[in-house]
Amino acid sequence: MSVAKLVYAVFILHLFNSFLYSCSSNDLSQIPKNFLTLAKREDFFNWMVGIRRRIHEHPELGYEEVETSKLVRTELGKMGVSYKYPVAVTGVIGYIGTGHAPFVALRADMDALPIQEMVEWEHKSKIPGKMHACGHDAHTTMLLGAAKLLKEHQEELQGTVVLVFQPAEEGGAGAKKIVEAGVLEKVDAIFGLHVSNLLGLGQLSSREGLLMAGSGRFKAKISGRGGHAALPQFAIDPVLAASNVIQSLQQLVSREADPLDSQVVTVAKFEGSDAFNVIPDSVTIGGTFRALSPRGLEQLKIRIEQVITTQASVSMCNATVDFLEDVNPPFPPTVNDKDLHLFYESISVDMLGTENYFETLPVMVSEDFSFYQEAMPGHFSFLGMQDKTHSPMANPHSPFFEVNEESLPYGASLLASLATRHLLESSSSPNKSNMKDEL
Repeated sequence: MSVAKLVYAVFILHLFNSFLYSCSSNDLSQIPKNFLTLAKREDFFNWMVGIRRRIHEHPELGYEEVETSKLVRTELGKMGVSYKYPVAVTGVIGYIGTGHAPFVALRADMDALPIQEMVEWEHKSKIPGKMHACGHDAHTTMLLGAAKLLKEHQEELQGTVVLVFQPAEEGGAGAKKIVEAGVLEKVDAIFGLHVSNLLGLGQLSSREGLLMAGSGRFKAKISGRGGHAALPQFAIDPVLAASNVIQSLQQLVSREADPLDSQVVTVAKFEGSDAFNVIPDSVTIGGTFRALSPRGLEQLKIRIEQVITTQASVSMCNATVDFLEDVNPPFPPTVNDKDLHLFYESISVDMLGTENYFETLPVMVSEDFSFYQEAMPGHFSFLGMQDKTHSPMANPHSPFFEVNEESLPYGASLLASLATRHLLESSSSPNKSNMKDEL
């Protein structure tokens, strides 16, 4: 062994011993920094980058994550981590720790989007029309990184960490299927995160209570009578009817919603004839509706159907509305547990300092993580990846979306810290929850 390698090995051993000493001496505040140091090791970082790029090159849509889940299972197997598969079609549930309570869960989503990647680089998507345009490849990698950190320190875990590699977050409500599978029934708390192009690299942001909107989808078919564009008097024009419908839908928010209860209705799909001189028999429109409260979401749903059917009839057309709930159940609002947020904030500050933690306002994007929060206490947060030396990064769901791979160690160490500290604090609490339970 060369002198350089020997020095490096001694340094890593010192880090491990420092970590173990911190835990055994109850200096829990050092755990996040120690994990971050370990996650930034060159070999560890390069391993994560390699995984993330392999996932990115082979994106898979919701419930199609066959190769992605295979990669996850392979890496867990190399670590010696036990797991269940399949769960919720293509999901993987891993376990690290004692096998006994308390239980804490960490979640990552695995699915990609039906978007053609426009970023030219060596590891561009190899699947036409599919792309990891929302960072789920990074989330999956971060959870695998957390698993590696946790497995390396398994003897320090005072309970069991449940690793949730979830399919179909992008509209398929994979979280709902995970909950319904019953694999999280003994879990006391669950944590999730999402990369953000709006925060600086390594910065963290979240809030107590309401964080993200609930959302639903709709599709409507508006039927009239087709004809030649030069003879509109012999047709019943569904295009005009649909145009009037779209205008009327915009008034639901501007005229009916409480200005202090934010809501959104967006029509993002409009399909009709492919010809320039033909009035089609029907057109199809579709979109999304969002609200910060369950009541607001339900009211929007009722009024969207009323407006579409009634406004279509004004133009002598018929309309049918489908809210696609069999395939895409509406997402509830994402609401962070108060106690878990205080806990998360302490972890964030211990790892990165007060200057790198920010309280956010509620946002109108949505997350199926909310299904976990309906079943158990949960907390969701955002991890920054914008490098100050880089031009502004594209928003999620853009064909130009990129992931700053320097963010991977931050996500892995944050997740590992949340799980480790939560188990340590739960096991030392006078009110130990579920201590009679085991896997």
